[in-house]
Amino acid sequence: MSNTQKNILITGASGMIGKALRKYLSEAGYRTYPLVRNRLDGPFRYDQKKGAVYLDPEIPLHGVINLAGANISDKRWNEKRKHEIISSRELLTKALSEALASLKDKPAVLMSGSAIGYYGPTGTDHATEDSPAGSDFLAEVATRWERATLAAREAGIRTVGMRFGIVLSVTGGVLKNFLLPMRLAVVGPIGAGHQKISWISIHDVLRLVELGLADEDLHGPINFVSNHALSSKEFSIALSSASGRPRLPSLPAPVARLMFGEMADAALLTSADVRSNRFKDATFELQHPELESALKHLLETNT
Repeated sequence: MSNTQKNILITGASGMIGKALRKYLSEAGYRTYPLVRNRLDGPFRYDQKKGAVYLDPEIPLHGVINLAGANISDKRWNEKRKHEIISSRELLTKALSEALASLKDKPAVLMSGSAIGYYGPTGTDHATEDSPAGSDFLAEVATRWERATLAAREAGIRTVGMRFGIVLSVTGGVLKNFLLPMRLAVVGPIGAGHQKISWISIHDVLRLVELGLADEDLHGPINFVSNHALSSKEFSIALSSASGRPRLPSLPAPVARLMFGEMADAALLTSADVRSNRFKDATFELQHPELESALKHLLETNT
């Protein structure tokens, strides 16, 4: 791949995953560009009012990594917030896909965000890429997000759907929220603590994205998970052990519902045991398949 083919556009470049990807890909020899929002400067722009993405045809793109979307956990859900969660993903992704499809020199690959919420609660079973979509709100979010890539797929752009589990990084997200300040303690299990959590280390996310950019045979949905889901209780025990901090008592389900509303039942108190069948096809091997070793590495490297 020549240097002119190593240009990568990233939406959501200021988020936890986006920041890590820009650094990682730059070190790997790629040149990354952010998609700027509601500004006139920059070669790649999104005009939210017009619902249009503008791409500089003078900068040929090898790939596009689409991560943009309102954070599902930073506010309580009401109908307005749920609309924002869906529309922030669906409208931008649709505009982006249409803009990519209209390019004379189309990128080789679009890697577009999604989430394992696509499958809905798994209960005592587990889900893989072959499992059907669920029927709850988070399943609707993921389904509509993925459908919004239609124009790119119809234009022949290889499209990878990144169905993220919980991405572990000490710089943000769930893990940062579970580590209380001043090394006081770690958050204990939520509810009864039996519900499964499907997770992946940020380091394996970066490696898997790099593979997706390069592997011409990789397309369709891929679950970004460790294949070793743990219960909420097991997660808190591993985090306590890896960080050397005491573990708080469990957060009762009624309290979680008071604190987080509908989000508690949709994302915190329900099981999400999700595995990937695609790693073997892609000859991809996780560096951190076990939670405790993954946590120790993250805490030691502060990433």
